[in-house]
Amino acid sequence: MDTILVTGGTGFVGGWAIVELLRRGYAVRTTVRSLAKEPWLRAQIATQVDAGDRLSFVIADLTRDEGWDEAVEGCEAVLHVAAPVGVSAPKNPDDLIIPTRDGALRVLRAACRADVRRVVMTSAIEACRPRLTAPDGIYDERGWTDLHDRQLGSYRLAKTLAEKAAWEFMSTQSGRTTLTTILPSAIMGPVFSSEYGHSLVLMKRLLSGTPPATPNIGFCVVDVRDVVSLHILAMENEAAAGERFIAASEWTWMVDIAGILRNHLGQAAQKVPTRSLPDIVLRIVALFDRPARFVVPLLGRKHIFSSAKAERILGWRPRSGEETILAAAKSAIAVKAVQSEP
Repeated sequence: MDTILVTGGTGFVGGWAIVELLRRGYAVRTTVRSLAKEPWLRAQIATQVDAGDRLSFVIADLTRDEGWDEAVEGCEAVLHVAAPVGVSAPKNPDDLIIPTRDGALRVLRAACRADVRRVVMTSAIEACRPRLTAPDGIYDERGWTDLHDRQLGSYRLAKTLAEKAAWEFMSTQSGRTTLTTILPSAIMGPVFSSEYGHSLVLMKRLLSGTPPATPNIGFCVVDVRDVVSLHILAMENEAAAGERFIAASEWTWMVDIAGILRNHLGQAAQKVPTRSLPDIVLRIVALFDRPARFVVPLLGRKHIFSSAKAERILGWRPRSGEETILAAAKSAIAVKAVQSEP
């Protein structure tokens, strides 16, 4: 029974990765920043699968060297899905860039020292996104985000620099450890509890009627369970070594997401907005609101990300966008992240 390390087990992707690995018969070790989180996470995992004695914990932090050698010891593979906590939109980009990049390198160094066979690292489509002003089209893993683009936010910079640093580091290694990166689009899907509320922000806003109208933006969605399945396929398949894979389902406009919720959720979706927000209104709001400022360049843009490579090489088949959206919405209601009644 191979042991697989999942970094950041308390996260949205990390939790589902633990569940699916356990379902497939693996032993799982996961990193947490404090063992105080162990009882809580065990309880979440138990709602999905019986871990028995196959789940263990070790303390390790992306910002520190300590703990990583212990974490990877005896592991066949590593799923590095952890992300820095509490710095999603910092005023100083380095507050996100440094822990994201340096954390990835800490994991890779430890994995190489331990002769781990495969590291599968979660990147993001932000690392292969064209300029926001690029024409509509279909894009894939062959591209890299332009680091000189003045419209880059901290998150895009951090993900791009971390993945580049990972590949550069691996180019200097001669052992058996190989790297694969997974580039998910907008991750949605079900959660274990309301404590994963950050992963349900869009559903919470739409189901509660805030904002009262949907902006003219869209994105490729992907179910968290499919993101995890692609990580595991990449971990198990020799053909994945040294490759990047996009994890994305179909393109969906915000107005269509609102329509899916209204069409399938009945009374629970009565507050979902029915109107579209004029572009000019968002542009005015962006003069005073920093988050809105990053949305403006996306207005009307349709940059589709193709997962054809993952489907061709690894046989990956994602759920439809509609299934993913409804799973996220129903989960938000079930864990009482939003109220199903007015």
